[in-house]
Formats: sequence, C-alpha cells, structure tokens
Amino acid sequence: MRRTTALRAGLSALLVLASWAAVAGPASASSSAEPPPAPGAFSTGLLDAMERDLRLAPGSARDRLAAERAAAAAEPAARRAAGASYGGAWFDERTGRLTVAVTDASRVPAVRAAGADARITARTARSLDAAKAEIDALPAPKGVSSWHVDPRAGRVVVNVVASRKSDNDVLAFLARAREAGPVRVAEVGAAPRPFAAGTVGGDPYYTGNVRCSIGFSVHGGFVTAGHCGSPGAAVRGWDGSHIGTFQGSSFPGNDYAWVSVGSGWWTVPVVLGWGTVPDQLVRGSAEAPVGASVCRSGSTTRWHCGRVLAKNETVNYSQGAVHQMTRTSVCAEPGDSGGSFISGDQAQGVTSGGWGNCRTGGETWHQPVGEILARYGLRLHTA
Repeated sequence: MRRTTALRAGLSALLVLASWAAVAGPASASSSAEPPPAPGAFSTGLLDAMERDLRLAPGSARDRLAAERAAAAAEPAARRAAGASYGGAWFDERTGRLTVAVTDASRVPAVRAAGADARITARTARSLDAAKAEIDALPAPKGVSSWHVDPRAGRVVVNVVASRKSDNDVLAFLARAREAGPVRVAEVGAAPRPFAAGTVGGDPYYTGNVRCSIGFSVHGGFVTAGHCGSPGAAVRGWDGSHIGTFQGSSFPGNDYAWVSVGSGWWTVPVVLGWGTVPDQLVRGSAEAPVGASVCRSGSTTRWHCGRVLAKNETVNYSQGAVHQMTRTSVCAEPGDSGGSFISGDQAQGVTSGGWGNCRTGGETWHQPVGEILARYGLRLHTA
C-alpha cells in the first residue's frame, strides 16, 4: 500500500507501540495527542463524545460505562437464574443496573443474587420471539419500517412511517401481526434505507461506484455491510489502490460481508476517532444490553454516540427485510454503511442503514458482529 506523509500522529503512535501496519489514509488517524488509554480505561475524548451525544451530566460518562460493563457481565448468569420464565433484559439508565423480566416471581431472588434487578412480566421472551417469527413471515409494505421484541413492554413493537400509518396495506399488515401475538404500534419519521453512498471501523473503501466504511479488522481482512458489495467484487482503499476482495456477502435477509486483505494492506484492532476522540482500540466483542450507550465510526459523519434501543429487530428495506438487527439512536448518513459500532472497547456490529441524518437526528441499525464472525468462521483482531 502506498504511504503518505498525511498519516497523523495518533494512529502512528499506536502502530509503533504495537508493531502494527495500518489500513489508514489521510483522513484515517486521530489528530489528538492524547495517549491511548490503558486496558479497562477510556479516553477523555470518548467520554466527552458520550456526554455530548447522550446528553449526560458532565463527568458521568465514565461511571455509566462502568455500570454498563457490569450489566453486560451479569446478563448470562441472570438469564440462567430466570430459567424458563426469562422475559428479556435491559440496562436501566435510571438505576445503572441490568433489569431482567421474569414470569415466575419465585425466580426473583435468584436473579437478584446474580447481580440484576427483576421485574415481573406476563410473557416469556420465548413466546414473544415466536410471535415475532410469525410476523417475520408476513410480506411487509413499505409503510412498515421495522419490528422487534420489547421486553420492557412485553410486546412486539411494530414501527410504521407516520405519514403512511393509515395506508390500507399497513393496516392489513398490523391486523395480521396482532394475530401472531401482543403488538404495540409506534411511529417513526421516515422509512429506513441502507447507508451506502453511490458514485463517490470508519475508514472509507470503494467497490464499483459505491463508498462504504470498514467495520472491524478480523484476521485476514475486515467485516462490513453486505449491501456494499457481492462476493468476488474488488475493493479499493482510500488511495485508490487494491485492498482485496469480497469473500462473502449477504443482503437482504442479512446485511453482512467480509473482505480479504492483501496487496500490502494490513489489519489493526482500531476504530477511527476522526479527531473527535482518539482512535479506539478493540479489545473484545461483549454485547452491550438494550439501554446501554454505543458509538459509531463512519467515513461520512465520522464519530457519533447514542443508545441501544432494541435487539433482534427485523428491518424492512425496499430491497427486502433484514433480520436480527440492533436498533440504536445513533445518527448516520450515506457512506457510513459497514462502519464500526463500538461500546467502550467492545465491538458491537457493522452499520447497516436507518433514517434521518446527523443534522436533525435519526436512528441507525447495525448487524451484530458476533453473527458475522460465526457465519464466516472469522476471528476478531483484538488488542
């Protein structure tokens, strides 16, 4: 890969410390002089970005990240403690703890002993997932944006575009959805769309006339969004030189892909901070619970943060439905597709699409990284 003098000090310092060769370009590295944080610590820039985008009180982001990490660690044991009565789990930002819904009150003490709060609910997660699976089988009109299980409400939430909520095909879909199980209807401002950019973890790449963003480095390449390219498609880097080739891709149904890396390009366990925050090291892929904070890096809008709103959501793009997506309050725009979603130093997923923009706000979905790694037998490159 051709090197330029425009590589900035932030990423270069990381490369020297860890002896990595970077997939990086003029807009790739952080201009911050702040040193990389120690394992388990978080940079000042990351904390500032969280407080800005999540509207947190000054100085509270560090405590929130610590609480979210504890909640994520408690979730497996709390779920086992709930047993067959498990109704779902989420991070409650008011208490700073994981909450687990259960249908059997006798399970409450065991859930609390596992480190989570408990709430009684009328329906198990299994029954709600079954209802959602029935809805997944229905043909969805364009006025239906997405649907997911909401454990806090104990229902399947179906999101409809506000301007089309009275369309006959939308009403017919909702009627059939209610036959599958308990449904709550919510309104959104616009239909979702993939965030690829035509004709033109965070760094841009190009395939054909499309610009997308790198998600996360894996050993042998990187993962990204499936709608950005088909198997066999050649990939060019920021400087126009050949990076590699799409080895696997799925869209719609899923929205994930992986690209092999060669021709002098290398992978590093880094998500670009774009000067807003220092470049972030990736140390794992522990999944953040619903309600937790999450940030996104992409080649158009760079670095933004928000909250995890829902998991296992089916998103109804015009090209077809995509399943098992995670919905967030983070904004994004065309060209951000494939980019990195990260919580603290834990990889979460690759940007798929959404609605809105980063000027007036919106929502974005990502495809969880664990599913991509499992599908293609990949290993995440971690620090």
